[in-house]
Amino acid sequence: MTVRNDELADLFEEFADLLEAQDVEYKPRAYRLAAENIRAFPENVAEMAREGGAERVGDIDRVGDAIAAKVVEYVETGDIEELEEARAELPVDMAGLTSVEGVGPKTVGSLYEALGIEDLDDLEEAAEAGRIQEVSGFGPKTEQNILDNLDFARQTQERQLLADARPLAEDVLAHVERVDAANRWEVAGSLRRWRATIGDVDVLVASEDPEAVVAGFTDWPAADTVIEAGTSKASVRSRGIRVDLRVTAPEEFGAALQYFTGSKAHNIRVRDRAIDRDLKVNEYGVFDIGEVDDPDADQRAGEKVAGRTEEEMYAALDLPLIPPELREDRGEIQAAATGDLPDLVELDEMRGDLHCHTDWSDGRNTIAEMAAGAEERGYDYVAITDHATGPGMVGGVGVEDDDLETQLAEIREVDDDSDIRVFAGVEANVDAEGGISVRDSLLDELDCVVASPHSSLDGDGTERLVRAVEHPAVNVLGHPTGRQLNQRPGLDVDFGDLAVAAADAGTALEVNANPNRLDLRGGAVKAAVDAGATIAIDTDAHRPESFDLLRYGVHTARRGWAERDDVLNAWSLAEVESFLGL
Repeated sequence: MTVRNDELADLFEEFADLLEAQDVEYKPRAYRLAAENIRAFPENVAEMAREGGAERVGDIDRVGDAIAAKVVEYVETGDIEELEEARAELPVDMAGLTSVEGVGPKTVGSLYEALGIEDLDDLEEAAEAGRIQEVSGFGPKTEQNILDNLDFARQTQERQLLADARPLAEDVLAHVERVDAANRWEVAGSLRRWRATIGDVDVLVASEDPEAVVAGFTDWPAADTVIEAGTSKASVRSRGIRVDLRVTAPEEFGAALQYFTGSKAHNIRVRDRAIDRDLKVNEYGVFDIGEVDDPDADQRAGEKVAGRTEEEMYAALDLPLIPPELREDRGEIQAAATGDLPDLVELDEMRGDLHCHTDWSDGRNTIAEMAAGAEERGYDYVAITDHATGPGMVGGVGVEDDDLETQLAEIREVDDDSDIRVFAGVEANVDAEGGISVRDSLLDELDCVVASPHSSLDGDGTERLVRAVEHPAVNVLGHPTGRQLNQRPGLDVDFGDLAVAAADAGTALEVNANPNRLDLRGGAVKAAVDAGATIAIDTDAHRPESFDLLRYGVHTARRGWAERDDVLNAWSLAEVESFLGL
């Protein structure tokens, strides 16, 4: 069975949480750093373990001999003995419990020791009974915070991050492609619409021999469990994610793809448009029902006029093909009907990244290495924007002791030695009142100022963010709501007001492409585009490999109807320099 890098990384992150919960020092940080590097490693680490053992795995940065040996142990046996011992000593749903905002591994350990809390149900019962506030180190405020955030935590347990599901879907499609009976294949559902979180992975395959496709699908090496398998449908579970297969006849593949891609609201609009034309649209095709007495009696009743491709489906309704990202009932049907669909921004149009970090703050690589990583990806420019010291910042470049000016000089040297433009920047904190954590005299020396909220991330943040975008030195408002998917919802924001303020001030609003954020979300991007504000799609990269996360940001911007001209870092170097006032 294939062992993915993400699977190994998840194990060591769980190990780190269990050790931290038991007050073990040093090891948790080592395990987390190893997990991060394993997750980002370009080769399959399990294959490295099989071919070269612990010595080969130990070549990965931050993976020492002990951790490398555990990788080999898992690849060979399916278990890590020490991890199983830690699980037995602390038998809790660590992922579920720590999904509650404010509950970390140490809190989990304390609550298990004091109250025997093992999962979200135990946590809710104890909080409602008032027993948590009686535990030393806790209090009524902490207990109420837990109660306030339990519903959100439960919701997150039912949704998978796009970046966890998308690679898995691409892996299963690559497997299906090798099944001889498969004719065409594609993912469907919210995953095809690139929503930030998804419920499960839906896969559609066209074939004249559905049973052969089902048999091939259930042989997928990454499948941990076969849930069910029929003659034309099957479901498996891989790394905790359910993957559902549906096989259609080739002449119905386009209809099924349109139908199962959704969204439900979009499909209702499509159905209503069909009814207005005496047509019926469903997962089997488009049918002319003008002469049919009871079209609902048979799903295939009437003369079939489309179904093989999605293009046929929409053309039968006098519409061009509507990109999957737009199918959310935000006016896309009307725009298609009037020829006003946007020419959505493409990944290959991106020319740079305006938000990344180095080892000057919490990044893993030098300025020169990050610049080289951007250059390798064909970029024309990159902005080095390390955290400035301040509330909520992890690491940071000192702003009171000339560290930022020292870094500025180093960035200028790297810029002189690079074939791409390396902008000197900073990521400053936006405080609770909308103030910027770096003094104006320093900001004026920099090329690109990203200002982002990192603390006080609840309540209405509109006024605070409007003040930040209106600061004359701020070029980009970074991850505006401060949300962390499946962890915290972030600030409430009136995106209409924020977008107007950003457009008036000439400040870009960021779509942070980190899959844990994807902030701004699609609907907020559309508000910005409608207001004429500029969008910046950045990765917030902390290592060169993270530049490859850009695709998640691009598709999120596409969900908001963003075109190339709306996106700052799809512009030429000269256009970006003009925007930055250089």
